[in-house]
Amino acid sequence: MEYKLSNTVSKDAFRYGYLVNRIAPFVKPFMGRIILNLLVAIPLGLLDGVVAFSIKPYMDLVINGNPTSTYTFMDQELQIQSSFAAIIPVAIVLFAIFQGILRYISYYLTTWTGNKISNLLKISLFEKLTTLDPQFYDVNSSGLVLTRFLSDPDAATKTIISTLNSFISTIFGIVGLVAVLLYNSWQLAIVGVTVMGLAITPVTFIRKKIKAVSNASMVVGGNMTTNFNETFAGNKIMTAYSLQQDQNNKFKKQIKDQFNLTMTLCKRVGWMSPIMYSICSVGIALVFWYGTHLILTGQLTAGSMMSFVTSLLLLYKPVKTLGNTLTSLQSTFVAMGRVFELFDLVPHIRNKENPIQLKGFDKEIHFNNISFEYEPDVPVLKNINLKVQKNETIALVGNSGGGKSTIVNLIPRFYDVKSGSIEFDGVDIRNFDLNSLRSNIAFVFQDNYLFSGTIRDNIMMGNKNATQADLDRVVKMAHLDEFIATLDDGLDTFVGERGTTLSGGQRQRVAIARAMLKDAPIVILDEATSALDNKSEAIVQKALDNLIANKTVFVIAHRLTTIKNAHRIAVINEGELAELGTHDELMQINNGKYRHLYEMQFKKQEEIC
Repeated sequence: MEYKLSNTVSKDAFRYGYLVNRIAPFVKPFMGRIILNLLVAIPLGLLDGVVAFSIKPYMDLVINGNPTSTYTFMDQELQIQSSFAAIIPVAIVLFAIFQGILRYISYYLTTWTGNKISNLLKISLFEKLTTLDPQFYDVNSSGLVLTRFLSDPDAATKTIISTLNSFISTIFGIVGLVAVLLYNSWQLAIVGVTVMGLAITPVTFIRKKIKAVSNASMVVGGNMTTNFNETFAGNKIMTAYSLQQDQNNKFKKQIKDQFNLTMTLCKRVGWMSPIMYSICSVGIALVFWYGTHLILTGQLTAGSMMSFVTSLLLLYKPVKTLGNTLTSLQSTFVAMGRVFELFDLVPHIRNKENPIQLKGFDKEIHFNNISFEYEPDVPVLKNINLKVQKNETIALVGNSGGGKSTIVNLIPRFYDVKSGSIEFDGVDIRNFDLNSLRSNIAFVFQDNYLFSGTIRDNIMMGNKNATQADLDRVVKMAHLDEFIATLDDGLDTFVGERGTTLSGGQRQRVAIARAMLKDAPIVILDEATSALDNKSEAIVQKALDNLIANKTVFVIAHRLTTIKNAHRIAVINEGELAELGTHDELMQINNGKYRHLYEMQFKKQEEIC
């Protein structure tokens, strides 16, 4: 399935049965409360008809009744007019109190179940998000991912219970009021119900319009979130290059786009209400005209007429509500369609059936004629052949963009080769269980990400089962001990998002300690010291030396000392393995790539040293 989220258009938005089946597993755990809530909605709807029904006896028996008429209750003779005059107002108040209690119960149950379903959906979506491989994050903006994985679940689930509750309440409200209409006059009921049916027909024309605007709003909302994220993360670049106005203009455009979409939906949907009002007013006029005729001919009492008109006026509210409810329900299904498109995303990198558990390797890692491309027909690596022996350190050098980082990203299967294979002792890494493969590899990158939490938390990510003695050992080996000693809370010092409260060298040493604690047989160092000053680099280099002892190491470096200490150097040029050998061997090649690189970049470092 397409990885780029902006290409998804909620194609299943009108497949209601399909969407109900997909949402069912998330609804099922809370079915008891949902059913109770929906049952509460039935009397909530029916009680609207009680008020309208009570008007007939009130008009006929109290307003127009005979004051001498009596009836017997418990051997007591009571006047009908005075009794109903007292009972009906009290009954209406009691009904209102009862209805208020039911509304509170319904509101509480709706909020509880809606949030529970939404939370369950978000947890499942987050678990899905963590299974997706780096290519997914390469092709999607952070804002779009946040919108799709956080906002859509709310839109798809928090309103679905309240919408269904409103739908059931409205339907039974309509049923109750129509029953009152039929009770009072079946002739007038035919006129009123026919008109109400005509009033609700416009709802059927707006489904696709809602879908189109909803999808466009999702994209704009994602772009706005991305703008916020970029402004936050790139605030120094923004300030250094005076980009504030550019960011402001971008955000103003996004706000304008969002406003235009909102007004587009308003124009497409807003005409329903005046049309429904107009149609209903025609119905009410017809009812008054024909009702007057029935009263004058003795076919209808004044009380029945008043009860009928009241029912008809009350009926307009649930009919209008039904239109809004169906509109809201369609928006919910659009969001639901987008949510399940996320669940249908299939990771490109995944285990094959019955994968092999990797428990290290004995001889070599073989890059067997591998080729790779990020975009179709744009090759990044071309027919790389390379054998790396166990416990060998190999340095990858070459011009920027030549494919060095891509090679090391293929080892843990962040991406898969297009052709060829990477083999551990002759076994293709695609045959290994992904978790076991990656557990055999430790990483130190140029910009190591530290998570919000303590220094201890970030180091322990390397091995959740490590002891305090293990932790103390790697802290010392990573040359973090002196720095930790200066902190009031030591290892339990909180670091901000991305570790911004630490210096670059301190972040690198935390990352090295994390890699040490993992104690994996393969270590990948991707420009691990390139962003550091000389003093920080010297300390970090000592920590790296401790990390790579007796390991198989792939190092991408621009420092000559790191390169010369490698067992062999692989020169990667425009996606090809141009040269391979030791520093001395490569320097003997006249007009060689490495020699040229040395003359241009490394010689000055050697002279300074």
